[in-house]
Amino acid sequence: MSGAESFVPTPLLLSDNAQRRLRTLKAEEHAERIALRVYVTGGGCSGFQYGFDVADGINEDDTEIPFGDVSLIVDPLSWQYLVGSTIDYEEGLAGARFLVQNPNATTTCGCGASFMV
Repeated sequence: MSGAESFVPTPLLLSDNAQRRLRTLKAEEHAERIALRVYVTGGGCSGFQYGFDVADGINEDDTEIPFGDVSLIVDPLSWQYLVGSTIDYEEGLAGARFLVQNPNATTTCGCGASFMV
């Protein structure tokens, strides 16, 4: 890499675990492509809360970030709270879930589903 080239990080990342889970869902649904919509709403014990949904479409003002045959979709209001985050997937004693590792959050609740900036 020459000194003139620069690296621009992806504004949102989808972990390998999350990509694997989406590919499993894709296979189960016999879908050609699959996308995970991640969004932020008001509420939760820390002020804002994360939401996830398998996207059945994309709105004109949404941002889609592809990761091969799977992708993330984020609406413009949620984007500002999620920039720099990694979307992950975990399975454990508390169940299986998508979660957000958000460097912008100043406070998160114990379950990780809500946050404050």
